[in-house]
Amino acid sequence: MAEYNHSEIEKKWQQYWSDNQTFKAEVDPSKPKFYALDMFPYPSGAGLHVGHPLGYIASDIISRYKRTKGFNVLHPMGFDAFGLPAEQYAIQTGQHPAITTEENIARYKEQLKNIGFSFDWSKEVRTCDASYYKWTQWIFIQLFNSWYNNDSNHAESIDSLIQIFAKEGNSKVNAVSDDAVNTFSASDWNGYSEKEKQEILLQYRLTYLSTTTVNWCPELGTVLAQDEIKDGFSERGGFPVVKKQMKQWSMRITAYAERLLQGLDTLDWSEPLKEMQRNWIGKSQGAEMTLDIEGHEEKITVFTTRIDTVLGVTFLVLAPELELIKKITTDEQRAEVEAYVEVARNKSERDRMTNVKTVSGAFTGAYAINPFDGQKVPVWIADYVLAGYGTGAVMAVPGGDQRDYDFAKHFDLPILPIYEGMDVSKEANPTKEGKIINKGMLEGLTFKEATATAIKFLEDKGIGTGKINYRIRDAIFARQRYWGEPVPVYFKDSIPYPVDVADLPIVLPEIDKYLPTADGDPPLARAENFTYTPKGETTSYPLEMSTMPGWAGSSWYWYRYMDAQNDEAFVADDVQKYWKDVDLYIGGTEHATGHLLYSRFWNKFLFDMGYVEQEEPFKKLVNQGMIQGRSNFVYRIKGSNQFVSFNKKEEYDYSPMHVEVSLVNNDVLDTEAFKAWRPDLKDAEFILEDDKYVCGYEVEKMSKSKYNVVNPDDIIEKYGADTLRMYEMFLGPLEQFKPWNTHGIDGVSKFLRKTWRLFHNAQDEWAVSEEKATPEELKILHKAIKKIEDDINNLSLNTSVSTLMIAVNELTALKCSKKEILEDLVIILSPFAPHISEELWLKLGHKNGISTATFPAFDESLLTESTHEYPISINGKVRAKISFPTDMDKGEIEKQVLVHEVVLKWTEGKAPKKTIIVPNRIINIVV
Repeated sequence: MAEYNHSEIEKKWQQYWSDNQTFKAEVDPSKPKFYALDMFPYPSGAGLHVGHPLGYIASDIISRYKRTKGFNVLHPMGFDAFGLPAEQYAIQTGQHPAITTEENIARYKEQLKNIGFSFDWSKEVRTCDASYYKWTQWIFIQLFNSWYNNDSNHAESIDSLIQIFAKEGNSKVNAVSDDAVNTFSASDWNGYSEKEKQEILLQYRLTYLSTTTVNWCPELGTVLAQDEIKDGFSERGGFPVVKKQMKQWSMRITAYAERLLQGLDTLDWSEPLKEMQRNWIGKSQGAEMTLDIEGHEEKITVFTTRIDTVLGVTFLVLAPELELIKKITTDEQRAEVEAYVEVARNKSERDRMTNVKTVSGAFTGAYAINPFDGQKVPVWIADYVLAGYGTGAVMAVPGGDQRDYDFAKHFDLPILPIYEGMDVSKEANPTKEGKIINKGMLEGLTFKEATATAIKFLEDKGIGTGKINYRIRDAIFARQRYWGEPVPVYFKDSIPYPVDVADLPIVLPEIDKYLPTADGDPPLARAENFTYTPKGETTSYPLEMSTMPGWAGSSWYWYRYMDAQNDEAFVADDVQKYWKDVDLYIGGTEHATGHLLYSRFWNKFLFDMGYVEQEEPFKKLVNQGMIQGRSNFVYRIKGSNQFVSFNKKEEYDYSPMHVEVSLVNNDVLDTEAFKAWRPDLKDAEFILEDDKYVCGYEVEKMSKSKYNVVNPDDIIEKYGADTLRMYEMFLGPLEQFKPWNTHGIDGVSKFLRKTWRLFHNAQDEWAVSEEKATPEELKILHKAIKKIEDDINNLSLNTSVSTLMIAVNELTALKCSKKEILEDLVIILSPFAPHISEELWLKLGHKNGISTATFPAFDESLLTESTHEYPISINGKVRAKISFPTDMDKGEIEKQVLVHEVVLKWTEGKAPKKTIIVPNRIINIVV
């Protein structure tokens, strides 16, 4: 008989959806909205492998389900299209990054459409399109023209700050700003030059230019974010990364640290993900203290969470990057200190924070004075202190901190007990119990008493205060590369000014090469006449030559999806008020401390300024697990071109080698295909077992280098998109990691063919009847309806697939071909396998697509049993099973059971001594 032709049917319905814009979403106040969002992909040249669509399939199932539940669904897709890979390829080939990006996007779109996603392609965005980054630039300007008012706990226009300065100076301003802001009066302000005023305002703006320590990758010629570095090397290319002082654009995400923390409590996110953000923000409550340095005017400021231990301080440690070190280091120590600084600056922050086994440092020769007891404290440098966290200096209390303890032991520095009962002979003891035993003003006090007393002492002396600190640092917002959003700023008298919003976008200019100049300037310095002429002026001024980082365009893209073609605003007010926020966001955990924090930061800013309705962008967020590759190995006998089969390899001296998985079927190698795979293997010889070459296998990350990448195009061609969709869900829970294994995919394919056969006879003729369904058939259907609905709402999509399989098997066993059953079955199948469902829906006589259908209502009464089959026990042995209505009373049951032929046979016609009926369980007869 003719089988279901997946290829023909899937192409047909994908074309139908495209031609009819089936999934185009418009504002419709008559319907509840549902916004399903995927973390949009960076379009690489390799295209998609089967691991990439996992989250997209899940969100698509939810989106299709929500449409059948009456929701107006926005389910868009776009591309995070700026970034280093395209630029590196451009450097190597000379081809413009826009060309490779366009080719890659075309490939991705083709693959995504082949999987049958219900994306609204009319709202596609690409971060590299000028029509999109015009609004990224606009948001940058809004941030530049804003400051953070700690009193209102909101961002405000910079104009309001200028008015305060003009009226009363800055002494009463409670703002998030640079640390070293000088106090000035209103008359001072009004007397300042334009340049002086702008320099002061830069100390308050939410995006600002300042000299800062950055991660510099000389090979890539750009600054990298912390999440773009692994073990001191760039993730892209594996090049060394060093610390460097540079003038850079930054954004004051630190202004929102507390709100970013508090907002987590309102979100339906997993606790591990929330905890990752909490740790990254790193809130600490403590005190800040300033110490004099003997023989120097400079001072050292430290932040500590344990000011109660201040009388246990035996040395200070500075981060190696601090400029202060050059000033206070003695001549005798200079060579050692400079050598140490050079080594430390080439280590990644992660290495410095986690490499607890290595103790290293250098003594500066300087001494600070502990203000609590006047004792001289040696000043050291060590790479476990970071310049960007706190003040870049710590007071070391080896009696209470293990790292300080190890450092003190290594360099033979004093270790003092602090609280009574502390034993510091073997390790640090960070207790808060007991009373302080050190002589001095804190002696005899408890932890709480000592903390309060110490902070009051600092504040009375004017050398410190109680303070809350955050580990999170202001975000570096510039990259010295070409393929990114131009920063909409020009320089006049060395002061940055935003371009007029009417002149946006500042378009990325053409250049001859995509490398930094010979002078080390960013690639944009190669552009001819990359300047800006402000309105009303005739002079042209140079534009910023750095571009925005990769996270710029992804920090607001969900709003652009709502209103992608709007050239008058980043999103129209009425559109944004309808769609509001994202109801379900699916993506990987790798974005937990980068994209998700920056997105929340920008959203909160836009909320403060009244541009959006919601303070948090993503209500529910789910991290999909990774589909891992199943790698195969062959075993080359060393020094030869011979390969030994898996179970014979221990007889030889061999080396394992990854092999292309497409050359392997059920771990058996196609030896001829293997010899044709690479020129160096054409003469390969094989030591077989049972006349075949058996490969080894291992579950690893799917990647080209391991030859374990499975292309979804190949799966779709062989099995169909519906099979791929259902199989990816069937592999296991959405959030878990699971290996790809094609061994089980045939079962899903057979399930779809079996579903098709329910509607057809053996000659593939339509065979759906109008007969009324039986209670048993209705029970099977409604069990599935209930389970599918519960599973989708709980994102248990793997068990949904199992439920559908069970239902189809049971209906097949009953030879059910009734429209009353099959019509609803198709609807509940449609989110998972939309193509076959559309075809069957059409054949059932419906003119509109299945996305307009209504999800069937679950009827609980159909699952209630109307009869119960009783085991009949006679003298302790079950002799029969008889069904009775569940609502039949005991007397009637007893009357009928005693005259039943089987019971009469075993009782031999004798009257029973006792008849015990346990309702809906068992009947016992004693003769």
